[in-house]
Formats: sequence, structure tokens, C-alpha cells
Amino acid sequence: MRALVQRVKQASVQVEGKTTGECGTGLLVFLAVAPNDTDQESAWLANKIAHLRVFPDQKNHMNQSILEISGSALVISQFTLYGDCRKGRRPSFVGSAGPDLAKPLYEKFCADLAQHGIPTERGVFAADMAVSLINDGPVTLMIDTPEKTS
Repeated sequence: MRALVQRVKQASVQVEGKTTGECGTGLLVFLAVAPNDTDQESAWLANKIAHLRVFPDQKNHMNQSILEISGSALVISQFTLYGDCRKGRRPSFVGSAGPDLAKPLYEKFCADLAQHGIPTERGVFAADMAVSLINDGPVTLMIDTPEKTS
């Protein structure tokens, strides 16, 4: 799995003009699923993000997690994070899982994050979404799950 994580003051997503998810101070997570991902990657990534120390403490050092600041999260499915632009002019998306695998793992990731006690809202899987945000910092990180070993 791959997540693009942004620290935000607020974020929201609209589908067909209706807000389907929003968060205040917290994290906006764009999530992509790879063809070989499993429930284990989902749990690992949710735990990593829940405990990621990217929020400022009293000395303005990035020392606090979303849990410690009682923040919330908005999770958006985004298969294009696995876009490969090395050849030609059109990205290849063969590194991204198809919807039969990606949708259940997207839902599982949202549930895994919420199990940490983080209020978690979401976009609509595979929909054309309009995402609005106020980036805080800005702080933006790309997180990949560890490589599998046999």
C-alpha cells in the first residue's frame, strides 16, 4: 500500500456537489493499493499513520501524533499514486490493484485507522471527487508498506 499523508487544518471531499467526508485538524490520507497487498499491509499502515509524529508540541517540534492532538482523518482512494511515468507521456497504472481487491482493502484501512480511536471519514471509492484542503505546514509524506519477504 502507498499513502500520501498531508497534515491539514481542514479537508473535505465532494461527490456530485455533496460533501461525503470532512475533517478538521488532522490528516488527509490519499491511499493506493497494490496487487499483492493484504490485510496485514492495511493494519501496518494504519498503525504507522496513527502514531506518526507530525504535529507540533509546545516547542513547535514535530513530536505529537494525530492521537495525541485528538485529530481526525479523511481518507481518499487514489490509485494514481502507483502511476509509473518513467516511459512515454501517459502514466501506466499496472502497479495499482484492480477494484475487486482495492475497494475492500480501502474500506479495511479506514476501519483499521478508526480502530485506533481516530474519527475517520472517507471519499467515495472510484468516484470523481473534488478534494479541498488547507495544508498545515505544509507537511506532506509518502509512506509505503514494507517490501514482502518470502
